[in-house]
Amino acid sequence: MNTDAIQTLLQKVPLFKDLTDYEIEPIVELAKHRMYRHGTHIFMQGDPLTNVYFIHQGKVKIYKTDFHGKEQIVNVLQPGDMFPHQGFFRKDNCPAHAEVLEDAILIYIPITSFENFLITHPEICIKLFRVLGDIIVDLQGRLEEKILHNTYEQIIMLLLRLSKGYGKETKDGLIKLTTQFTNRDLANMIGSSRETVSRTLTQLKKQELVTADKHGAIVLDTDALEDELF
Repeated sequence: MNTDAIQTLLQKVPLFKDLTDYEIEPIVELAKHRMYRHGTHIFMQGDPLTNVYFIHQGKVKIYKTDFHGKEQIVNVLQPGDMFPHQGFFRKDNCPAHAEVLEDAILIYIPITSFENFLITHPEICIKLFRVLGDIIVDLQGRLEEKILHNTYEQIIMLLLRLSKGYGKETKDGLIKLTTQFTNRDLANMIGSSRETVSRTLTQLKKQELVTADKHGAIVLDTDALEDELF
């Protein structure tokens, strides 16, 4: 992969979106890339955190497991996404597992090298902090969903959130999810059960707020789903 391709990807990542070509050039020089096959783990929860990754191609599942082995999906990432978000700014181990869902090409930056770069470029630190503030606001919103809304509402909010990150508009003005999620996946994203998600989706399908195309992809009437919350 050439430096132009790496720069193009990094400048699409929210963390670096405000950097000029001149400012991002030394960051591109720090970056490396590698291919990962489907089913492999990039890192495991608790491993030493040494790199921050950016997806050029493929999809990656971020998930946690508890003492009983129960899985909770934190996110399903796609091209242009960065993980883990706190990697550059915390002395910590990997906060979750990262598993490749589709053959992936990842760009990665060693954390130590990036820290040394930031020490000599404080003006870039300020830009990065602003982006991190936006990420914190998003996480606060997810926490509020968990605290203030019942499971039925949480599932609708999850579907709406997925429509923004993985949705494609159909000719009928609906939104089709381009990534397939099982009921177990959806349940793991909000800490619910597969049975609860299944019942809720059945209810939403009866109301024609959610349908499935011939390939089994979830299709959403996002306007009607939003109305359902109010």
